[in-house]
Amino acid sequence: MQSVKIAEALNVSEGGLEDKAKNLTSSLDNGDSQHVQIDSGTALQQFLDRIPISSIPGIKNSPVLELKAGDSIRDAIRTLYEKDVFSAAIVDMLDSDADNIMFSDQYIGLVDFTSMVLWCLEEYEKTTDNLEYIKHCGFFSVLDHIPQIGQTKISELAMSFLWEPFFPVNLDDTVFHALLLLSKHRVHVLPVIQQREDGLIGFVTQNAVVQHLLQSSELEWFDSIADKNLSDLRFEGLENPSCVFSDQTVADALKTFWQNQTSAVAVVDRQTKKLLGNVRKSDVHILVRNNDIFRSRTVLTVGEFIHMETDKAETKPRIERDHGAFLTAGSLRLKNSFIPRMDFPVACKENATLKQIMEHTTATNSSFSFLVNDKEQVTGFLKLRDIILQFAPPCVNSTINGGGFFEFALEQSGCEVKDGTMIRNH
Repeated sequence: MQSVKIAEALNVSEGGLEDKAKNLTSSLDNGDSQHVQIDSGTALQQFLDRIPISSIPGIKNSPVLELKAGDSIRDAIRTLYEKDVFSAAIVDMLDSDADNIMFSDQYIGLVDFTSMVLWCLEEYEKTTDNLEYIKHCGFFSVLDHIPQIGQTKISELAMSFLWEPFFPVNLDDTVFHALLLLSKHRVHVLPVIQQREDGLIGFVTQNAVVQHLLQSSELEWFDSIADKNLSDLRFEGLENPSCVFSDQTVADALKTFWQNQTSAVAVVDRQTKKLLGNVRKSDVHILVRNNDIFRSRTVLTVGEFIHMETDKAETKPRIERDHGAFLTAGSLRLKNSFIPRMDFPVACKENATLKQIMEHTTATNSSFSFLVNDKEQVTGFLKLRDIILQFAPPCVNSTINGGGFFEFALEQSGCEVKDGTMIRNH
């Protein structure tokens, strides 16, 4: 059986994690100058299970907003827009006066701005109240004129599967715990609750977790998987890229968003198929902000739309630091100025390494990367969850099989997960 020294397996390069590794090494010391020898799977699980979630950057960077299940969708969208918040927690107030209710029990889901806007547009296309004067209205005016859409309650959106589940974590939970939740459940953020009386205080995002993992770059346990080319890795249900031609309309791009339930749509040239730009979920707020664009969405081409931003840098966004933490890491701001322009899509070569993509997505505060060939044609779409799954540990108490590095580590140490139990092969 191949084993590794605990000191090597638990060493990290920066961000204060090195002290935690030393403490763990000390606790396992056998009393002399020799370190205890343990298998790599056990070492890594112990490492991640001793790093608190509080060490992940950006938890409190995003504004925390709560919506009541009985709020109208019009009021919810306006609140998120005015507060500059992309996603909010949904609170069930029916039992809010109960003495024994936990704060976390009040939260029944998460809903994001774009999903609600797209739902409204889809319902608008179906309505028979499509009067001529409504076609010349702005977004909120349309909701005012069609109350059966604008006055729909947030609770009713659950029937359209537009909610994300609410899986809270505490600051003293571990990175191991966060990886389990993000890998087992298709969620983009983990709400953080500090104390019962404090309620929701922030979020752990996929971007922040990937950025945190990168702190172990150049260490053997991390590089053994991160330095591999994408073609050498196994991805679970890798998503095909959603694309529209640049001469199609903005309305076509919005329809593609809704039908494919994706986080970004690639804009490509019809003749060459070359990637020209993208429209992300957060970009949909432009239609709410600009009535002219909203009204012309059925004639304005998406190629014209992606070039309409002039207030963003042409290169990757500036990242600010504060005491070692990225201020923009995991930000859930709706009008995020720290992401590239729509005509500068986040893309990597299809033969890139996993680490290169991790570095590029975190540097651009992105939740995905398009994969392109030598002709700049889109060949794939990699989400942060696909990356996280490569480092997700096997869970002995669930049906998670694990993957990526942890699966490799178990194989190298002669272990496997069978019937929910980790066993050693002799």
